Amino acid sequence: VLGLLVWALIADTTYHLHAAYGWVMFVSIFFWILTLLFFVAYLLQLQLKFYMIPWPLVLMIFNAAATVLYVTAFVTCAAAVQPTSWRQWDYNRRAAASFFACLAMIAYGASTFFSFRAWKGLGSNAATSQVSDHA
Repeated sequence: VLGLLVWALIADTTYHLHAAYGWVMFVSIFFWILTLLFFVAYLLQLQLKFYMIPWPLVLMIFNAAATVLYVTAFVTCAAAVQPTSWRQWDYNRRAAASFFACLAMIAYGASTFFSFRAWKGLGSNAATSQVSDHA
């Protein structure tokens, strides 16, 4: 949802006039689509069908890459906001996009932490150990 807000807010401005927002659009749309694909894959339980893929490692790498690229997108978006813009609605949307890019960066960072713990096997409970024993 946070990534969707970032690219929707940027897309509603004249972002094509500023090259910096092209990078923010790429990062937010790319990771929004990939996150949606991972969500659907887990919803359909495809990780059980493709058991040879190390899913905790794949998710950790994905979340770490998303975190790093969202850091660059957040910094780019925040630095490109011009408070003296003559188009006040563009300023408000770009500032809001910067805020939501920061929240998305934090969310992906937290997901990286939790997927690292899952990859290392830390913090598992009885329910997860029961599911992994049968797979």
